[in-house]
Amino acid sequence: MARILIAEDEPDMAMGLRDNLQFEGYEVLEATDGEQALDIAKTQRPDLILLDIMMPKLDGFEVCRQVREAGFTVPIIMLTARSQEVDVVRGLELGADDYITKPFGVRELLARIKVSLRHAGAKPTAARVMKIGEAEVDLVKGTVTRGEQKFNLGYFEIELLKMLTDKAEEPVPRNDLLDKIWGLDAFPTNRTVDNHIVSLRRKIEPDPKNPRHIITVHTIGYKYVP
Repeated sequence: MARILIAEDEPDMAMGLRDNLQFEGYEVLEATDGEQALDIAKTQRPDLILLDIMMPKLDGFEVCRQVREAGFTVPIIMLTARSQEVDVVRGLELGADDYITKPFGVRELLARIKVSLRHAGAKPTAARVMKIGEAEVDLVKGTVTRGEQKFNLGYFEIELLKMLTDKAEEPVPRNDLLDKIWGLDAFPTNRTVDNHIVSLRRKIEPDPKNPRHIITVHTIGYKYVP
């Protein structure tokens, strides 16, 4: 069974997460601060990390950044008590795969974990490098290079790009993206898609507030324009 690292400094929250994950059969590793979380991530190689944003020593953002810079592709689900878009998008920009906002239900968390683990074990995407405006996107390595800047793509961002580019110029409804990428049993919302799109634009578009390639289609969803 998969090993999951819980990086959470609130004792009651950590205990609840540990008990529920162990009940589901997962092996649990625990860290109560960012430095400990980073050390465990690098030395014990968990299959998934539940990463709280607000932690002592190193916050979740810094842990995520260093894990990705070290070349580890382990799925990371950010845990945040703050629902502001800036926090969510910042985590995604740094390479987190998904996020869940406290308070959350156990069923929702377990569903998100199962989706992330299933995707992590999927066969690699066939070789696919594309040019989007000024950005070079490598869907196998999960990277975006734009000028001197380089960004990591999370799994769900890669899948969003694949769906949108496969239907270039054609609007793709939010519900289709939610169902095919996350699965409706993982309790995603429209904001789940929107926040990942915001992160994608910041990595790909020179001017994310005025995107040229990942376009919002009002009341429907999004479309890709080459």
